[in-house]
Amino acid sequence: MNQLIVDIKKKSFSTGADSQELTVLKNLSFELSDTEFVCLIGPSGCGKTTLLNIIAGLDDDFNGSININSGHHAVPPSYVFQSPRLLPWRTVLENIQLAINDHDSLPLITHILQQLGLGNNLHSYPNHLSLGMQRRVSLARAFCTPSNLLLMDEPFVSLDQAIARKARELLLSLWREQPRNILFVTHDLDEAYTLADRILFLSNAPTRIIDDIKITLPRAERSENQVSAFKEQLRTNHPALQAFL
Repeated sequence: MNQLIVDIKKKSFSTGADSQELTVLKNLSFELSDTEFVCLIGPSGCGKTTLLNIIAGLDDDFNGSININSGHHAVPPSYVFQSPRLLPWRTVLENIQLAINDHDSLPLITHILQQLGLGNNLHSYPNHLSLGMQRRVSLARAFCTPSNLLLMDEPFVSLDQAIARKARELLLSLWREQPRNILFVTHDLDEAYTLADRILFLSNAPTRIIDDIKITLPRAERSENQVSAFKEQLRTNHPALQAFL
């Protein structure tokens, strides 16, 4: 079973020359089980990106533990950042090959790019692509990496509504084809409801989880009316979540 176990007792930053300490995360614990899609939603500045960086191993200065159990060889998580982070002097193909350190994976890369509508852009440079296309390249790069955990930090935040909707559909299609745990940060409750098996709601800093809500309705049935009904359910049964509505 692929599993992520997060147990952060405390994560703090120094605020400057006076060495005062700002605690960002405190007593924050949760788990992901096999191939779950979990969305994290919380106020701006509460530490969502900091949390992803800790899980990714980019920040080890915290009190607690992160356990990624893939059942076999340990593989680092894939990470889709807020910005596409493509090297401008490398083509789409070269950007992906560099990230996965594998120059014999052309069939896999080509297949995933075709799934994302980028089959004709293997040899394009990032400055020849729209922002939406660059974001799809970063998604392809993540799915070409043989990891069991995908971290996503508001990857569609700057896209217009129609393109973001298409990007979410493509993400779900890839996830069904290559199942893995996904931890997806968003500020948009509608987006979280559309995508997630579970939504974890975060407090203001020092951040902890204030609610963990499982969504059982099949994704194909999550219409705008169902989103409204979900929000009304939160409004009625979860008064601590009023700020998210």
